Amino acid sequence: MLPAGIAADVLPTKEAARLRALLPLAQTVARLTVGPCSCDLVRPRQADTREDERDLRGRYSRLGLPRERIIRELARHRRGPVPPPPPAGWRAALAGFVAEHARNAGPTIYHLVFQPGGRDPDDGEAARRTVTEVRADPEGWLDEGRPLLVVR
Repeated sequence: MLPAGIAADVLPTKEAARLRALLPLAQTVARLTVGPCSCDLVRPRQADTREDERDLRGRYSRLGLPRERIIRELARHRRGPVPPPPPAGWRAALAGFVAEHARNAGPTIYHLVFQPGGRDPDDGEAARRTVTEVRADPEGWLDEGRPLLVVR
């Protein structure tokens, strides 16, 4: 069961097929969100919302998104409510779920990407981490941009 505050939605077929190629026996491919987006899994929100939006605006600009799209994405990010983070933070809460899921359900791929423009990221090969490694580094277990296979 996902930690309270994190939701899972099934991915569109094209995105699911791309990730399923990394783990062909996968039965479910889902997008995880905290509130309206996944930003909280990339970095903790700042008390100053302008700082968060400055960071997001820079990421969107580097992706080449047009101004109108950037405005839509920022509006989605602002849409609330965002649940309060658990004491250790969202990434640590997710790490606990990931470790239990791998222990009970077997190997699982996680892929943290920032691609609101819809372009396919250059995945490369999946890195590999064990449940022990995930538990040992609950904040840094998942690198942005590279798929990660978590195994027992």
